[in-house]
Amino acid sequence: MAEEQNQPQFGAEQNAQGGQFQLQKIYVKDVSFELPNAPQVFTTKQSGEIKLNLAQRVNDIGNNVYEVVLTVTVTAKAGEGTAYLAEVHQAGLFGIAGLNDAQRHAALNTICPQTLFPYATRVITSLVADGGFPPLVLQPINFEAVYQQRLSEAAKGQTPAGDLEVQGNA
Repeated sequence: MAEEQNQPQFGAEQNAQGGQFQLQKIYVKDVSFELPNAPQVFTTKQSGEIKLNLAQRVNDIGNNVYEVVLTVTVTAKAGEGTAYLAEVHQAGLFGIAGLNDAQRHAALNTICPQTLFPYATRVITSLVADGGFPPLVLQPINFEAVYQQRLSEAAKGQTPAGDLEVQGNA
């Protein structure tokens, strides 16, 4: 008979330093799709602009478990008006133990949103297509580079090194 091993409360994926990271659950916390100018938006052929905004919130659930909520908002403009606004709050529960504060902060701001982003992208893509618009392809995001840039800006006093906030064109 095999011996039982003592496992941490959330399971075990260990790195060489003894840190543990485990994805426990991924879920959609909130979703919204708005067509403020329908049906007129479908009758005009105006070129538009698509903007992507990202934000993140981390909640300490306790027992080394963190809820990370990645908010992805896509706004499409048609002329002067809004064609559509699609937003998803993609969430996950992550077990993280055995890391110092800096390592945990880095994991919560790089690995966790990197894990959630493809799920959020799938939801946004479905919302846009179901709303009657051409397929939307969101480009991958290098959350490690974003995190390093934010740390650099925080060191220069330009912005706080808190939760993720990114804005740009899709």
